[in-house]
Amino acid sequence: MTLHKILILAAALGTAMPAAWAGNPDVEAVEPYVFPANKPAAPAGFTYLPDGVSYAVLSDDHRTVERYDIRTGKAMEPLLSLDRTRELKLDAIESFSVSPGGTQVMVWTDSRPIYRRSSDAVHYVYDCHSRILQPLSAEHPRQQSPVFSPDNRMVAFVAGGNIYIKKLDFKTEVAVTTDGAAGRVINGVPDWVYEEEFATTCSMSWSPDATTLCYLRYDESDVPTYSLTLYGGTCDPHPGYDLYPGALTYKYPVAGKPNSRVTLHSYDVDLRKVKDITLPDTRIEYIPRMAYPPQGDNVIVATLNRDQNRYEIYSVNPKSTVARSLYVEDSKTWISPVSYEGLTLLSDGFVVNSWASGWHRLTQYSYAGAKMRDITTGDFDVTDYYGRDAAGNHYYRAAAPTPLDRTVSRVDPKGRVTALSPAEGNASATFSPDMQYMMLRHDSPSQPPVYNLCTSAGKALRTVEDNAAYAARFAGKVPEREFFTMPADGGLTLNGYVIRPAGFDPSRKYPCVMYQYSGPGSQEVLRRWQLDWQEAFAMRGYVVVCVDGRGTGGRGRAFCDIVYRRLGHYETIDQLAAARHAATLPGVDPARIGIFGWSYGGYEALMAASADGAPYAAAVAVAPVTDWRFYDTVYAERYMLTPQQNEDGYRESAPLSRPYKLACPTLLMYGTADDNVHPANSIEYISRLQQAGILCDMLVFPDMNHSINGCNSRALVYGNMLRYFDRNLK
Repeated sequence: MTLHKILILAAALGTAMPAAWAGNPDVEAVEPYVFPANKPAAPAGFTYLPDGVSYAVLSDDHRTVERYDIRTGKAMEPLLSLDRTRELKLDAIESFSVSPGGTQVMVWTDSRPIYRRSSDAVHYVYDCHSRILQPLSAEHPRQQSPVFSPDNRMVAFVAGGNIYIKKLDFKTEVAVTTDGAAGRVINGVPDWVYEEEFATTCSMSWSPDATTLCYLRYDESDVPTYSLTLYGGTCDPHPGYDLYPGALTYKYPVAGKPNSRVTLHSYDVDLRKVKDITLPDTRIEYIPRMAYPPQGDNVIVATLNRDQNRYEIYSVNPKSTVARSLYVEDSKTWISPVSYEGLTLLSDGFVVNSWASGWHRLTQYSYAGAKMRDITTGDFDVTDYYGRDAAGNHYYRAAAPTPLDRTVSRVDPKGRVTALSPAEGNASATFSPDMQYMMLRHDSPSQPPVYNLCTSAGKALRTVEDNAAYAARFAGKVPEREFFTMPADGGLTLNGYVIRPAGFDPSRKYPCVMYQYSGPGSQEVLRRWQLDWQEAFAMRGYVVVCVDGRGTGGRGRAFCDIVYRRLGHYETIDQLAAARHAATLPGVDPARIGIFGWSYGGYEALMAASADGAPYAAAVAVAPVTDWRFYDTVYAERYMLTPQQNEDGYRESAPLSRPYKLACPTLLMYGTADDNVHPANSIEYISRLQQAGILCDMLVFPDMNHSINGCNSRALVYGNMLRYFDRNLK
């Protein structure tokens, strides 16, 4: 076993970063290919307006909310111009949202991130008729998750963990809750784990008649507190922390520990009275979704037990507090997040995207709980449901015609399916509220994203963004991806791609970097546009190979849920097989193969690099999980149950349990303010390596989060990885 010395590199990430790159060929080589330089253009702030004939976008100078005719593209009277507002003047806005009736526009400035998806900001409300611009709140300087009422006359928002309602007609504010307190109670917005793992930032919903506001309350008093050290830093610096560091302190439930106690409540606007609603099943641990349908008096509530293998949907009367079960799904493994995150409420029923059949399929149920129809029936995974038009046509996105593609389709009331996007490549759509128009986005391995406004029947009206300038900038600089399949255990095949160096000579032997993410339900091998570090490495003489192993998405339930209770087991078997397959490809030197991953991919890179017979000459892991006992309840327990229920599974799935098997030079990188995969994962792993007499290399990014993307630091991540692989593979 080779010992290699520790190299701890301080990351001085200044805002004038490109100047610091002068003379650093590794960083300069990757910078044009990674975020933010690699980001293609997209319509800014694109929003359909309630009139059904126009849409709005934010101007380049962030001073005008421009309005355009959907069919013709002709400019119409702006929805808002900061040159014409009354009572209040702003220099610029960050973004905007529009009220349900289109009569009010919410704008905001000075947004500050809270966690990955959430932020607070200074919000303002603009009246389109009077042109009066006013602060959303006179009492609370910053607000979170504002929601217009359906009648356009009120806005519910959160400040300091409490819910307030601004009555726009009277310019008054009413407190809905008063018990919000940092570290104890949050009303109306989710706690950290709900936001991160249930992909939600708002826990409030208005009744269609605007008489009732339903909301979730999170009591996180019993959730253990986690603290991360903050330093003065140079990228988004923290004044005052130069000599004595500060801390980011928040509630984070690791696997097996208490979650927030989440409860449902309703607020009567006229009576100013809160009612507590008790759901009938004591096994309920999570409420990942809660919303009113377009019509009706009852709120629809999606629930999960702690093991996340029982999914039940209730219809709740907020006045009587009576809850009635509409739908129950039990699973021998886990309920796929697509089922509740994609729950869609129509006027006459709801649509569930369940994989109980073995594939993600759409089924519609009435609000009485009766099955109405199977919307899709094929052996493919539906990834997104868009809605239904007045003629009864349903629109969806699917991993079809192959798992490598994403197509947008329509199915009519007779079950006839019409593809609305090209059969090959990666398509998605954003539909107008009445489902008459869609913004169709399509890309492929050779084509950057193109945005076309179309009718819902697929007729193109015009191109809004074709990324022609972006494509020209990279013309001739993007090596092609070649897709392949390889055999796996049990008669299965795995999908992969290979990127070869410019001027590739099959008679030569090149170093190879294996890339993977490997997390349950994820997918990296897709026929899509992807310009990133892989292309930069290929330009520097590397063969890059990526293979999606078992557990990944797009191929049905059995392919995905085989990893249940044994994370890292089948993924590692398949990555080792992928490395052996890569060694047989033309031009690959079997003695010079490295492996890389970020987050779950970093976890799997360590698992594979410390497996028996690992063929890697070097490994790089960014922000890796090293023991699922360190990770949050919702994600870890979804796949592993609790450590108390699955002690052997947690031990066997942890790189922390086998540091002595790491047999190749390894580089770890992480941000010291990573609130998702905590630095403790890397630090504890390094400690175990040292105890086993094994040293590793490390690059630390002060005050950076899980994404490590401030001050163009992505170029430093991949530039350092390039240098590391050059040192160990060339």
